[in-house]
Amino acid sequence: MAHPLAVPLADGAWRLHTVRGPWLNTFVFAQGPGREVTLVDTGLPGAPKRVLAGLAAIGRRPSDVRRIVVTHAHPDHAGGAAALAAATGAPVALHGDDVSFALAGAGPRFDPSTRGGRIMARLGKGTFPPVPVAEELTDGQALDGGLHVLATAGHTPGHVALLHEPSGVLVVGDALMNVGRMRVSPRALCNDARLCRQTVRRLAEVDHSVLAFSHGPSVADGAALGAHLRTALV
Repeated sequence: MAHPLAVPLADGAWRLHTVRGPWLNTFVFAQGPGREVTLVDTGLPGAPKRVLAGLAAIGRRPSDVRRIVVTHAHPDHAGGAAALAAATGAPVALHGDDVSFALAGAGPRFDPSTRGGRIMARLGKGTFPPVPVAEELTDGQALDGGLHVLATAGHTPGHVALLHEPSGVLVVGDALMNVGRMRVSPRALCNDARLCRQTVRRLAEVDHSVLAFSHGPSVADGAALGAHLRTALV
């Protein structure tokens, strides 16, 4: 049964709500038959308390976390990483192209070629507690527990999606969002809007059963992504 803080996606996979409702999500993946888990994304700086409560709701303790993976260095994904690393003792992993931003606690610039990006730049990139990155991820890397790294640069230089092969859950980070409707990341929020629309295409080639968004509810339809991209990216 779904818990207000934790929603099962598939065997060994859950979505944790770091705000009320599915509008900013952290994901938990079980590693094999034991209690050990990997966390994917950490929410805003104030999210760790809810993340830890979500872990408790599925019977996991902070000490069960063996790795924290951050899809990209924006405050709503990396903001809670430092606190969760301290609370769990788990190392933080991030794609190498976003490491400098995570260490500085400030996201990359927004795309100045778009009007929205220039407006966002004037509003500020958003800061967060610097992240103690222990591992630099690379495209195609296979992590313990069945997570497969898919580089999808554009939203940020080091943005990644993650396929949990045992469950078929594909975490798309912010390459795609499902707020009101499924859509590619808005141009105003991208570091390189054109590149984002190029790299997101590779996700349509990934065999999956559940499409999991950082922003919005998941979609349990392996064909939904390909159908969307065929119409959205013509």
